[in-house]
Amino acid sequence: MNSRKVVTLFTRTLLIGGLAGLITSFFVKTDQYLAYLNPFNLKELVGVLLFSLGLGLVFTVVSQTGFFAYLFIHRFGLGLFRSFWPTVQVLLILFVLFDLVYFPYTASDGDGSLLRYVLVAAGLLIYGVIVSYIKAKETNSSAFIPALFLMVVMTTIEWVPGLRTSGTDYALLMIVPLLVSNTYQLLALHRLIKQEDGRSKKPAVALNNKKQASSKT
Repeated sequence: MNSRKVVTLFTRTLLIGGLAGLITSFFVKTDQYLAYLNPFNLKELVGVLLFSLGLGLVFTVVSQTGFFAYLFIHRFGLGLFRSFWPTVQVLLILFVLFDLVYFPYTASDGDGSLLRYVLVAAGLLIYGVIVSYIKAKETNSSAFIPALFLMVVMTTIEWVPGLRTSGTDYALLMIVPLLVSNTYQLLALHRLIKQEDGRSKKPAVALNNKKQASSKT
């Protein structure tokens, strides 16, 4: 994939992730928005909007960094583990899901409900399975496990700062842009590669047609 495609993927992901963070803030920071709407305070309202958009952009950049790290890790894993790499990925997925339940629950000293953390891990897994199924359907079945690895393992690693904060506001403001950005990058990558492959094949096809026409004459 050439540099133009990389820039296109980067800018589109940045825009989508930033908007996802901004929209999420409408639900997470509803009281704050309402406070500046009644009475109306344009300066403070714009400040909150820009701050929320900025957070979404920052989390999107984190997602993009994790995505390119995932591409490197995937290639490294294929070279190191070869045919065992899918099994290793599945084990890592299970390990991360367990950690996503166990460590936050123990850190809360039993104050939070265990069911809450189980639902968070299950929700992330279900969402990852849906996205991975779409990825495998649009490419090939072997893409399912690597896609699930990205959506579960890499997203959880990127989400660690949000998980360490008290309360759920910051965690929600972070996880939504991460999931949206990772989903877009995962599903857009093969489309960009196909577009490039299609354009690169056109000159060759045209050249063959010219050769066939000249041979007939």
